Amino acid sequence: MAEATKKKEIKPLKNFSTEEYINSGHRACQGCAEVLAVRHVLKAIGPDMVLAMATGCMEIISSPYPLTSWNIPWIHVAFENAAAVASGVESGLKALKRKGRIPDKDITVVAMAGDGGTSDIGFQALSGMMERGHRVIYVCVDNEAYMNTGIQRSSSTPFGATTTTSPAGKVHPAGQMTWKKDMTAIAAAHGIPYAATACPSYFADLGNKVRKAKAVNGAAYLHILSVCPTGWRIPPQKAIEYGKLAVDTGIFPLYEVENGSWKLNRKPKELKPVSEYFKGQGRYRHLDERLTEYIQGQITERWERLVKQCGADDKKEK
Repeated sequence: MAEATKKKEIKPLKNFSTEEYINSGHRACQGCAEVLAVRHVLKAIGPDMVLAMATGCMEIISSPYPLTSWNIPWIHVAFENAAAVASGVESGLKALKRKGRIPDKDITVVAMAGDGGTSDIGFQALSGMMERGHRVIYVCVDNEAYMNTGIQRSSSTPFGATTTTSPAGKVHPAGQMTWKKDMTAIAAAHGIPYAATACPSYFADLGNKVRKAKAVNGAAYLHILSVCPTGWRIPPQKAIEYGKLAVDTGIFPLYEVENGSWKLNRKPKELKPVSEYFKGQGRYRHLDERLTEYIQGQITERWERLVKQCGADDKKEK
């Protein structure tokens, strides 16, 4: 069973470390917010870590044989088993410390994968990791499709987006016909000490959540929206702007679940219309007014439900 959060204060993050744990010179696309998210996560954790990374964009861009962009112990693992390998690393480190084979210092174990490696083919290993309570930070860098292999849909692709395997047409005018899997709520339902959403467009919020995840005994889950200019069909310089729009339209709310208590981290006075977020994204160019209104209704309903959930927990704390 996962234990409660460590009893120590997590002071708000004001500045990131100047140390770099993933080098420049990698092969990420221009404007890639996913590698930016990875960079911020590693800076917030610090040097004493081991990272197990599933096959995906971040693995491909950072490890062209015989070179590497990583300045930390880094393990490339299969698409589906980042959580399983990280669980083994965490258990192995505990055994080595117990036997006096390595110094008894705090080493953060991190598992990282994209939305496909998390919500689809890696979900079984992730669920097991959380259920067993391994002290691992699992990070999903979510660009909302299998981008590395040609922009195929995943269970994290939003309703209404078009991909190469969910194209918009006469039969399916919306393109993707299912709604984005709520992985953060699913993770929280495992009873883990900490689960949260984040986005590098709000880098201080992201850094603070990473540090909270590091401070718990047991599994922690971070779901980071990582804007992909290539797959979303937007200009590279617009990645941060679209991350902010995703949050401020309620499409990707920033919230955390700490020891079962839900908290909304950013609550705009009034949500921006989803049409502002869709505008300029090639993956949504097929949406007409009817479909946009339908999506707006669903997003508003989901937002109100989340606000109510977080508000109820705020009252309990008081």
